[in-house]
Amino acid sequence: MSAPIVVHGLPPSGVRVVTINENLAGLVADDDELIELLRLGGFYDAEHCLDDPQWIEWRGGRPHRYEEA
Repeated sequence: MSAPIVVHGLPPSGVRVVTINENLAGLVADDDELIELLRLGGFYDAEHCLDDPQWIEWRGGRPHRYEEA
């Protein structure tokens, strides 16, 4: 089973698309925005799931990176 939260690749704009259970949840530009988006989506312990592969998958870029290197 794949992670319910996916942070998608790095576009040139510096924001990443986030999906929850394959539904578009929003766009984020940093971890603080990601945590807030996840809390709004019902993940109340969001800061603790950012590095847990059971909860979140980082695709097309390194975790916690929001701009191209």
